[in-house]
Amino acid sequence: MSKLLSTMLICLFGTLATANAEPPVRQFDAPGSPSFKVLETGENPPLDAYDNFVIGPEYVSAPEGKVAQDVPRGKVQQFTIDSTETKIYNPGIARNEFGTVDPKNPKTLIVDTHEIDYKRQITVYIPAQYEAGTEAPFMVCHDGPKGKPSMELPRILDNLIAQKRIPPIILIQIANGGGDAQGHQRGKEYDNMSALFAEYIETEVLPRVEKNCNVKLTKDPEGRAAMGSSSGGSAALIMAWFRPDLYRRVLTTSGTFVNQAWPFDPEYPDGAWGFHSTIIPNSPKKPIRLFISVGDRDLLNPNVMRDDMHDWVLANHQMAKVLKDKGYEYQYLFCRNSGHGIRNAKEQFLPHAIEWVWAGYGDKKIK
Repeated sequence: MSKLLSTMLICLFGTLATANAEPPVRQFDAPGSPSFKVLETGENPPLDAYDNFVIGPEYVSAPEGKVAQDVPRGKVQQFTIDSTETKIYNPGIARNEFGTVDPKNPKTLIVDTHEIDYKRQITVYIPAQYEAGTEAPFMVCHDGPKGKPSMELPRILDNLIAQKRIPPIILIQIANGGGDAQGHQRGKEYDNMSALFAEYIETEVLPRVEKNCNVKLTKDPEGRAAMGSSSGGSAALIMAWFRPDLYRRVLTTSGTFVNQAWPFDPEYPDGAWGFHSTIIPNSPKKPIRLFISVGDRDLLNPNVMRDDMHDWVLANHQMAKVLKDKGYEYQYLFCRNSGHGIRNAKEQFLPHAIEWVWAGYGDKKIK
């Protein structure tokens, strides 16, 4: 075997091994981490706290996730949106292969794509307490089901609403357009730094929710929340950041505050990584209330890009720091013994997170 071929194979398999390796376990007290308060097993942070907290490594499932016999149950309806019947994201895109790093710009990829048509399922939860004809507060949830509806969130909302811990909100779960990351429709919707996805929801999704489900949705941004996991989390913040006149409450788990935007936008060259590196620090404070969370085994550089902007733990740590420095209403959970999506930790804290995001609604404005 020639020396050149040997070197090429080592580079190739070394790159693949790095990309496919299990993420390391990060410690909450590692150098450069924000200051944390460590909570006891099963404990969630105080509702009035704007700070950083450590939970786990063991978790206690929240009772709000279970069906309570004496609690009124909301109803769930579903419908689909055909991309050919919309003005925005028509047609959609899908990639032919992952892509290669642009030799002229290591912050982006060269990706070969093709156009697609797609159907998007919308799943709507309407609480039993909703009064027909009234404008309701609501929460948009990204990566909604593409088939049979999950009852996890409706069960939690049934209990929180019955206990008067949150207002009677309508939940709108929006399925993504397909695929993931650069070159796919989901990535185009979730990772790009613009108001386009918020405008799509405003003009294409919400009017159909009102028509198909016979409800009215509030126009008050204080009564609108967005939540999501991974790129769905970055999408939730992107919506609120670019359209605070539409959304002001944000809930994220394993938020993809990394450089995953595509195609390259010179105005936002670092994608969502720019939120904590330049955008939030250098911008006037906006009226946004944010809950962020990450796992100690969350993603670290899972693709071919080596731009030092693909560490999910570092990204969320830096988000917490800049949010605190700017005086935002925020809460941050670092979840031990948990990976990307922090599913085991969410079973404990998700009802708390929803309650925290909605705290103060109707009584005081978000600062």
